[in-house]
Amino acid sequence: MKIQIAGSGCPRCESTTKNVFNACAELDIAADISHVYDIREYPKMGVRITPAVLINGEIVVSGKVPTVKELKKIILSISQS
Repeated sequence: MKIQIAGSGCPRCESTTKNVFNACAELDIAADISHVYDIREYPKMGVRITPAVLINGEIVVSGKVPTVKELKKIILSISQS
């Protein structure tokens, strides 16, 4: 599973990254997690509002900081499909 967080590095974006790591740890799911800081990459990814979370190239959260609970639900639904 490839998870990307798109954001400039602001506190909201850093909180999102932290929550993604915590959700994966709590679920004991190995994921390739990266943070994309370059705003020139966002249009290529389809991101219009940050922070955004993409899983396997699909935007699953945009414009808000997802909670660990929300992320776990999303990750589980994708990993089971």
